[in-house]
Amino acid sequence: MDFISKRTYRRFLLASQGLWPGRRYRGLIGTESALRQMQALQLDPLVMVARSQDIAMYGRVLDYKPDLLYKMAYEKRKAFDYGGWLMMYPMHEFPYWQLHMQRRAERGLRYESFSHPPKDVIKFVLDELREKGPLGNRDIEGDAVKAWSYRGRKETSVTLFYLWLIGEVMITNRRGFDRIYDLRERVLPAEYDYAAPVEEAEDFFGKKNISFLGIARENSWKTGLGDFIHRKVSIEEGKQRIEHLIEKGEVLRVGVEGFKENFLILNSDQPYLSELEAGRIPKAWKPKGPTTDEEVTLLAPLEIVSARGRAKRVFDFEYVWEVYKPVHQRKWGYYTLPILYGDDLVARLDPKLDRSTNTLHILGFWLEDDAPKDDAFANALARGLQRFAEMIGARKIDLGGVKPTRLRAHLKREIKL
Repeated sequence: MDFISKRTYRRFLLASQGLWPGRRYRGLIGTESALRQMQALQLDPLVMVARSQDIAMYGRVLDYKPDLLYKMAYEKRKAFDYGGWLMMYPMHEFPYWQLHMQRRAERGLRYESFSHPPKDVIKFVLDELREKGPLGNRDIEGDAVKAWSYRGRKETSVTLFYLWLIGEVMITNRRGFDRIYDLRERVLPAEYDYAAPVEEAEDFFGKKNISFLGIARENSWKTGLGDFIHRKVSIEEGKQRIEHLIEKGEVLRVGVEGFKENFLILNSDQPYLSELEAGRIPKAWKPKGPTTDEEVTLLAPLEIVSARGRAKRVFDFEYVWEVYKPVHQRKWGYYTLPILYGDDLVARLDPKLDRSTNTLHILGFWLEDDAPKDDAFANALARGLQRFAEMIGARKIDLGGVKPTRLRAHLKREIKL
């Protein structure tokens, strides 16, 4: 079993998500390529400065603008939205997801006002879509649900959600962030309108679970697989499946400095780890613009490399998205974002966009104790803030929340807005 350093681990996690050593993609095609590299992109409706998914793409696509994601997904049909934990996936994966959808259909909707919507309501909703074309929840009349539902106040709204989960309808577009649904056959490219065999689909998700995480913890791999294939995976089955993938030469075990547990990587990624351990950066990761040493990147709040406690384990960086916390419980701020510099998280800031004046306000800024404080970092921060401001359409930046006076003065000199 190979062993890698903590630094290689950190760099590979960032690189496998397309965040290091710099942006590798550009334009509409690059937006699709970035999604394929990420494996999945979590979607969120909040838009304090920009939606989390747009911030995520800004960190990977050199010339990213928020309209590129919708164009790629809904006009070019290169991606689809799916799941209670709302994610966007590459469209070519749809045949594998049909397994998940079939099992959703068998189990119905839990925790809702009904498990399987009444047949007459299903027929009514499908007929409305068939006759009228794409529709949102607000476009279809229906009776109020018998019990409160997070998915909608009308039976037709919950039914649309159910039909989406079982793959009968898909999201064809969005009105703002509101979902616009249509029949699957009018959204899904014909080449992907089939179901992959069960064993093939489960093998696919076993490897996807590793790709999504970059390096997966062996002990918890079965839990992620179970979520993907929508059924319980026992400890014994998990072990057997891992050994099966290792025997096929598709997966490898690795050890990581500082961790007692074993990790899993795809065999195809082993050459990248060897390059990193030797102190080299793989040629395939060459940036199309500045490196993260030359320009910081603001990470989205739902980034897989830093969300849900991973920032602490990987970067020794405490990060909790405090947007849903009461004001008096917040330590940092409402929409605080980690700052990636080089291969480390070194600071955080709390941004807000005033759309009436197109001003990006930095409400708070905090450096880690071991963060660099030299001119190189200040220049990289200035470039990163300027690119972020341009992505969201801000015409000026209010740096009032940057309390180190020397740093604030440096930023004011360098930022050209």
